[in-house]
Amino acid sequence: MLRYDHLEDTGEKLIYESIRNIARARRKGARKMTKHRKIAPKPKKPIDTFSKKRERGRPRKVVPSETRGRADNYRLILSQVGDLLWPLLSQAQTQEDVIEAFDEGASPYAREFMPALAGLVLEIMRERKFPERRQPRINFLADSLAGRGWVSPRRSRDICATERAKARTKSKHKILRREFYIECECGYKGPARDNACRKCGAEISVSADIMWGNPRLF
Repeated sequence: MLRYDHLEDTGEKLIYESIRNIARARRKGARKMTKHRKIAPKPKKPIDTFSKKRERGRPRKVVPSETRGRADNYRLILSQVGDLLWPLLSQAQTQEDVIEAFDEGASPYAREFMPALAGLVLEIMRERKFPERRQPRINFLADSLAGRGWVSPRRSRDICATERAKARTKSKHKILRREFYIECECGYKGPARDNACRKCGAEISVSADIMWGNPRLF
């Protein structure tokens, strides 16, 4: 191998030094590229993206009102087919037995439940609190299945019970008429009747100043 101290000619030494400088520069450049690849920052998210903040608490897996509505529908279905379905379903030991029982005893509603809920039906029927009487049994099974397995059968029943309790607290009556409180030029002050003055029959104007209750506002 040629060594620098063996060179006597000045031109040869200059060429040798140039080659060393070029090699050194290439090694330095390669190290910089390697380091740049290692520490390259992750791309930032575009400024126009929107990240929705998650609600507090555990993520809600089902919509309570939909669950209660589905349970009511299941109660109606099971009430219609219960007399034929239950003798078959009560003997089921496997998911295949459950599917067969619904195919034979719950037609034409079997596809609403089977085969997706076969395992869930078995789980519910094996609960210690599973009722023995017909209607409680139907209600228990319907409310438990309403969650479709997205929540536990117990949680599904709790959701249905809570939604029905809310419904009971709401008034059964409906608003038949909405009237304004008016002050008429005839001197009458009080609620209107059919959007008119109860005393003289003057109709309520649809102009903005009257509707906002201040004739001098506009």
